Amino acid sequence: MTTVPGPVPVAPPLGHPRHPLDPDPARATKARAVFALGLIGAVTGLFVGGVVPATVALQLARQARREAYGSGGFLTGAAWLRRGERLAWTGLVLVAVAVVVVLVVGVVRLAEAPYGQDFAPNVD
Repeated sequence: MTTVPGPVPVAPPLGHPRHPLDPDPARATKARAVFALGLIGAVTGLFVGGVVPATVALQLARQARREAYGSGGFLTGAAWLRRGERLAWTGLVLVAVAVVVVLVVGVVRLAEAPYGQDFAPNVD
C-alpha cells in the first residue's frame, strides 16, 4: 500500500451541509412576547383580567409557529413558545375557575336571601 503525499481529505459534515448564503438561526421575537403575555395571563388569571393577555398569547403563538415552520428551522424559540402557551392556558383555566366560583357564591347568596318584601310584624 502506498500513500499519496498531500493534504488528507476531510469528511463532509453529517446531515445537511449548511449553505454559506443561509441566514444564521435567530430567536423569534414573538416567542418572548408569547411567554411574557402568558405569564401575565397566568398571574392575573384569578382576577379575570388574565383572559385578554392569555388570548393574545395564544394567537401570537399560532403566528410564531407558522413563521418558524416557514423559515425552515432558522427561527428558534420553540421552548419559549411552549412555556408561554402553557402559562396562557393556565391563565384561562384560572379565569374559568374564578367565574365558576363567583357564580356559585352568587347563586348561594341569592338562595339564602328572603323572597319577596319583608314587612314588620305589626303590618297587615
